[in-house]
Amino acid sequence: MPSSELADRDYLLLADFRYALRRFLAFSEQEAAACGLTPQQHQALLAIRGSDEREVTVGYLAQRLMLKPHSATGLVDRLEALGLLERSSSNIDRRQAVLRLTDRAGDLLMTLSAAHRDELTRIRPVLAALLTELA
Repeated sequence: MPSSELADRDYLLLADFRYALRRFLAFSEQEAAACGLTPQQHQALLAIRGSDEREVTVGYLAQRLMLKPHSATGLVDRLEALGLLERSSSNIDRRQAVLRLTDRAGDLLMTLSAAHRDELTRIRPVLAALLTELA
């Protein structure tokens, strides 16, 4: 249950916040497409590169992307076919595959991440103001 009644202003702020997020997601989708990636492929590469896990597995990727394991496996298969991922056996558990980005994936991800960081810097004041008002 909500802690208090919502005023018209709350609805406006929530709608504006959702709109700002959606605009950022649309930006992200366009940037990924310009690099020849789907949004999900971009997310996968970022999840792998941004992981602090010693070994990134398909299970980890499934968790981070909120996918079922078989869907994550299909995504990994496609990324591997594109030459963006390599799989090797885990040193911890030989039954698991460890995922590593190729140099090509690293270059694509660097380009995309720089563009995303710049866009977030640009929209930060809007997001911060909305979050402050919503709090």
